[in-house]
Amino acid sequence: MLTTRYPRACAAVRGGGLAFALTLTGCTADTDAKATATPTEAPAVTVTPAPATTPADPQAAEKAAALKVFASMWAEQMKAYAKADLKGTSLEKYATTNALGQIRLDLARMKEAGTVVRSAPRHADTAVTMLDLTAQLPAATLTTCVDMNTYEQYDSRAKKVVPLPTNQPRRYLMTVHLEKWDAGWIVTDLKPEGARPC
Repeated sequence: MLTTRYPRACAAVRGGGLAFALTLTGCTADTDAKATATPTEAPAVTVTPAPATTPADPQAAEKAAALKVFASMWAEQMKAYAKADLKGTSLEKYATTNALGQIRLDLARMKEAGTVVRSAPRHADTAVTMLDLTAQLPAATLTTCVDMNTYEQYDSRAKKVVPLPTNQPRRYLMTVHLEKWDAGWIVTDLKPEGARPC
């Protein structure tokens, strides 16, 4: 039924202080005496170059934003599944087109069958696998591992838990597509891949 890390580059800057030795020579009032100045050698200064650093990921902010939108969508989706109803959720803020359509279809089937999700599945190891910010409509692709071991569907009419089919994968990959609209990132498609365990 269910259709369903950011690296920070740290720059260590090391400053080295330079010591200067100044030698002052004096002269006497005696014009016949000649003052001899003995130069003083300045101490050797060793300059240690700053360690090489990895430049910050210029796409880090966009990746983080896309991941945050997916996490928010997931939370709202689970709220809707818990009551088999979209009302009272902010799901439409985070999902649209195919993703929202599939969720609505799930909710309609659940309502008809009198079922709700009493214990939601979890997702883990979510990562951005593609980010295209140069396209006319920027796009991102994420992958996440859906863990159905915590999933429990409940038949509210029969007052019993509906067991998962025996052939239902307990952990599988899901591909998530997002687009960046004027208001920000939004999930447009969810593709569970039951044949790809994680």
